[in-house]
Amino acid sequence: MTLALERRGWAVMLLALLAALAGPAGYAIAQEEAEAPAATEEAVEAPAEEEAVAEEPVEEEATTEEAPEEEAVDLGIGYAFDNAVLFFCAVLVFFMQAGFAMVEAGFNSSKNAVNIMFKNAMDICVGVLLFFAVGFGLMYPLGYENNAEAAEHLDTAPGFFSFGNLGLSGYSSGFSVEVDWLFQAVFAATAATIVSGAVAGRMKVSGYLIYSAILTGLVYPVSGFWKWGGGWLTRFGDYDSTANEFAMAFQDFAGSAVVHGLGGFAGLAGAIVLGPRIGRFVETKSIPMPGHNIPLAGLGVFILWFGWYGFNPGSQLAFTSTDDINATMHCAITTTLAAGAGGIVATVLSWLMFGKPDLSMGLNGILAGLVSITACCDCMTDWWSIVVGAIGGVLVIFGIIMLDKLKIDDPVGAWPVHGLCGIWGCLAIGIIPNDYLRDGATSFAIQATGALSICAWGFGTMFILFSVLKAVGLLRVSPEEEQQGLDISEHGMAAYTH
Repeated sequence: MTLALERRGWAVMLLALLAALAGPAGYAIAQEEAEAPAATEEAVEAPAEEEAVAEEPVEEEATTEEAPEEEAVDLGIGYAFDNAVLFFCAVLVFFMQAGFAMVEAGFNSSKNAVNIMFKNAMDICVGVLLFFAVGFGLMYPLGYENNAEAAEHLDTAPGFFSFGNLGLSGYSSGFSVEVDWLFQAVFAATAATIVSGAVAGRMKVSGYLIYSAILTGLVYPVSGFWKWGGGWLTRFGDYDSTANEFAMAFQDFAGSAVVHGLGGFAGLAGAIVLGPRIGRFVETKSIPMPGHNIPLAGLGVFILWFGWYGFNPGSQLAFTSTDDINATMHCAITTTLAAGAGGIVATVLSWLMFGKPDLSMGLNGILAGLVSITACCDCMTDWWSIVVGAIGGVLVIFGIIMLDKLKIDDPVGAWPVHGLCGIWGCLAIGIIPNDYLRDGATSFAIQATGALSICAWGFGTMFILFSVLKAVGLLRVSPEEEQQGLDISEHGMAAYTH
């Protein structure tokens, strides 16, 4: 018997070693095996009746321990998967900063390339710090995101995340608060960097840094709260819910107005207050000022399209269930189709109007399709998403022409792409057949009110800010500095040394 027990002991040790390699499940098996020798030894000394009695509680204990452990593993996998996917989507949106920098640098003069790269770098640096310290708390003061579960807690949720407090209470979300913050922060930085292209070639670095700080820390969070944080454009829960009953059920899934419209109209305000670049308009004539590196701009557009798969599908904010995954994939498909339609229509239209297929117009058409579908990628059918993107491709062409006629200098077409098409994306929900219209969840009037309010907020606040900066001499560089190029006059270096 002693030899048998000794052999069994070696077997148990081997099982324990294998279990350590196999993880928690293997460890549980090894633990049960480890208890077996003691039971066997007792069986030799005790009568058969006592052996039967002794075995019963062991089986009950094993049964009791297995159920909660299995449940915890299931919950952990779902939580981990949701957080991993949202983190990946946040990284994709972050990568869009590279796309914006390349588009803006490529569409502008080589003597301003360093300045453009600098502004894009500072947008993300300033943006994440201020959105951490102030912005996120302003945007989500109730402690909840816009989801159905938040409705019942709307009146009682404690405030949180003010001035960098990550120790949150009352936060109802399936995500780590930190990965959720990261996803929201890169959205804020995107809104800020849209303006960089509209004011390129003539704005002082100091003035731009002030603008970037105020937009990411205050202006964007306030209008973001209106729609996504529980404000007057937010309707939580069911559409007939009494929670937040005075709010409008304005629909903007991933931010056609909240992000792009705000940034586009802020850029329009900057372009108007700054005035055009020297030589851009002479008397009644518009003088083209081509970009120095169109291939660079083209690569930037491809990067932006790639990053948009984090922007739109990532805004589903749930990736565990079959319905969640289907909805996420639907957003990816509608995003793709709208971008393709916008690019094709803008290219064909510019070809018919100007006699040549203009690559810059085609690239802006792709971006126009992406911005247009951002608000409605969740609710449009595949075929209707093509219509949404195609109309965006038309709007961007006429938006560029309109700015030219008004002598407003927007070097990259920031307002036609992000401002004009941002409004269109929200209005499309109130016009084109979709899930929200069929359910009576919104209307054209609600969509128009929400989109125009957000864009007016962005334009009005930034027009005031740019006017103040102009009055105190912090807005525009001198004519000599502008002609020399901001790379040298503002940074003391050149992008290209030969």
